Amino acid sequence: MPTHIVKALAAQAAGLILVYTLGQNGWLAALPAIGLALLQGVLAASAAVLLSSPRWWLPIHFLFCPALVLASASGLPAWLYGIIFLALCLIYWSSFRTQVPLFLSNRTTVHRLAASLPSSNSLKVLDAGSGTGSFVRHLARLRPDWKIRGLESAPAPLWLSRWLARKTPAAQLLRGDIWAHPFGEYDLVYAFLSPVPMPALWRKARKEMKAGSLLVSNSFAIPDVKPESIIKIDDRRQTRLYCYRIPGAKPTKP
Repeated sequence: MPTHIVKALAAQAAGLILVYTLGQNGWLAALPAIGLALLQGVLAASAAVLLSSPRWWLPIHFLFCPALVLASASGLPAWLYGIIFLALCLIYWSSFRTQVPLFLSNRTTVHRLAASLPSSNSLKVLDAGSGTGSFVRHLARLRPDWKIRGLESAPAPLWLSRWLARKTPAAQLLRGDIWAHPFGEYDLVYAFLSPVPMPALWRKARKEMKAGSLLVSNSFAIPDVKPESIIKIDDRRQTRLYCYRIPGAKPTKP
């Protein structure tokens, strides 16, 4: 079982055990169910901090039990929860395993990246983890002569991306696992993932991509690797694109 799953289960279990122990000693008798759930959330999130879990896990740990209590008190039919669960599975699919949430690239980011690349070259570009296809669609409209692919494993974002790109023929959206898909044919691989997979992504890029090609990471730097350049985006998030040149022969493109 992956380490992050073990940590998540351990944090939730620690919160439940501590609340149960305090209750058995009579210290929580006056608290309603939602109060107990909130206390469990605080304790579970605290345990996650002690276990060095990623920060984005903390609100999940805090809200998990309160959400269960509120859901059970809502009186909604049981089948509705099944539909919600199925929808979440279709959207997030392997996020629990990969620790890569759904991030969306905005139009400003795509325009700035495209402007930094030579327009004279016909490039082959891969968006590794394309989500709803925002990067692929915008770039395909700016550079319709390029070969631009998006690769996504989650069914729901992929279906949505294909529908949104139905009038953009240069945008090619594929279902697949970025770790199984070869990077060798691409001049540029773009990724908007999370801090967790960045070392593995760099190893894959070094192994498979041509010397002189480019790996661009939105927002998340590769630990202990100096980027060739950093593109600062003047948007609400103050996005940064970390650009890594694959070492080897003198680059020809991009």
